[in-house]
Amino acid sequence: MIGAILLIIITVFIPPIGVYLVAGCGADLLINICLTMLGYFPGHIHAFYVEYVYYHRKDEARLGHFASQPAPGVYSDNVQTGGHGYGTMVTH
Repeated sequence: MIGAILLIIITVFIPPIGVYLVAGCGADLLINICLTMLGYFPGHIHAFYVEYVYYHRKDEARLGHFASQPAPGVYSDNVQTGGHGYGTMVTH
């Protein structure tokens, strides 16, 4: 919980760092850097969306539910699985 709050505070000030912390260095980070350079708020919207998907998938995985479809606009396997490993997701 404290990690999520700290992540939100970091994202408010510098959105690409928040994306980097959950998605790593990849397409999501590059997209967020470009959006942040285009304007402060598009970067925030993307960053909070990526973080929402990450924490939502993490909570669902904790309950044993795994999403069968990838979240649109998110390219990181870490975010798609909620931090529960890279690669294919288990479907039920």
